[in-house]
Amino acid sequence: MRGDPAEYRAVPLRVHTLLADVPLHDVWTMDLPRASQDVALDAFQRTSSQFRVLTTLPAPARALVGLRLLFGRVCRLEDQPTGAGAASFTHRLTADDRVRSSLAPGTPDGLFRVVYRFKDEVLLELHNRTAHAALLTALAKTEAGYRFYLAVYVCKGGWLTAAYMALIDPFRRWIIYPALLTRIRAIWEESLQ
Repeated sequence: MRGDPAEYRAVPLRVHTLLADVPLHDVWTMDLPRASQDVALDAFQRTSSQFRVLTTLPAPARALVGLRLLFGRVCRLEDQPTGAGAASFTHRLTADDRVRSSLAPGTPDGLFRVVYRFKDEVLLELHNRTAHAALLTALAKTEAGYRFYLAVYVCKGGWLTAAYMALIDPFRRWIIYPALLTRIRAIWEESLQ
């Protein structure tokens, strides 16, 4: 499920120019079966909310997410640093980007804030004391169906960002993302029935 960054960068997505200076940390891909009618990522994500996906993950993945959120609250890691609003990726959007987005930039969306939500490309942002990161999900048509992309961008910060990412990377790559993508596939397949 780990994706090829070169293949991902070849997909015509707005994020490539918007976050051209932000390091791409991870790319994951998953092929999904074709639906009887065209499916837009925006519409699919409205039916598969973050809450639904996170609460139906396997127990080990759910426990890790819960532990991280509890640790974040106790240690105040979720607090936004001074100047977080001014550093938001939403300030990079053009007027056309803002018009195309089905949700207003900056709208809270679960653990994140929306940068934009286009028909087949959604960019969310998280800025707390551990990292300033973006989560991109995109859906591209293929001959056999669709390819789902999940990409993570992380701005270089202080020592805490590098240490934090090094600490959580094994858990994200071996447990969280595989479970998340498996759950998204299951929800996708349920929606086709």
